[in-house]
Amino acid sequence: MNESEQAPGTLFVVSAPSGAGKTSLVRALLARDPKVTLSVSHTTRTRRPGERDGDHYHFVDTPTFASMRADGAFLEHAAVFGNSYGTSRTSVAQRLDTGLDVILEIDWQGARQVREQMPGSVGIFVLPPSLAQLRGRLENRAQDDAATIEGRMRAAVEEISHYQEYDYLVVNDGFEQALEELAAVVTSRRLGQASQRRRLAPLLAALLAGNATG
Repeated sequence: MNESEQAPGTLFVVSAPSGAGKTSLVRALLARDPKVTLSVSHTTRTRRPGERDGDHYHFVDTPTFASMRADGAFLEHAAVFGNSYGTSRTSVAQRLDTGLDVILEIDWQGARQVREQMPGSVGIFVLPPSLAQLRGRLENRAQDDAATIEGRMRAAVEEISHYQEYDYLVVNDGFEQALEELAAVVTSRRLGQASQRRRLAPLLAALLAGNATG
């Protein structure tokens, strides 16, 4: 039997208000599923304690980012809290072509741009169980002052208002449950007829031919 045809991976766009636990969920999914990879965005934001260049983000200065944007290097880009973020078009395409599923952690502005350019992408929105718990998470991580937290809370309501633009909603009330739901979305996409038709081409051909030895 011939080897099955390599099906391209799926681009998953994951968004959430700051503090909803999106990054932790994505990191946990990456740890358990070797067929999922994270697209590392470029940003002009200042690096936070513990962040590594090329791992959490590609940290660049404003002129470099502007030059890349002018050259059409980004699949999407957005300004958030005064900083710029962008996703490398070439990097995403190369990973998808190898059959890997790629996750983008971006906000609703970027997600909208991706949908316009890649209609086959899958949108997942992570919701907090309540605004009170979201505020508590922001305060407990001790990364922002009170004014910044207030700004993030206002932005959270705006971000959540775009939930209808996504294909799936996951509530991060219990981390393990939310992780299972996120993984289920990825698995469901892989088992879709379009993807499986290419992966299982030899098997389907043998079954339809009535080949008992295939």
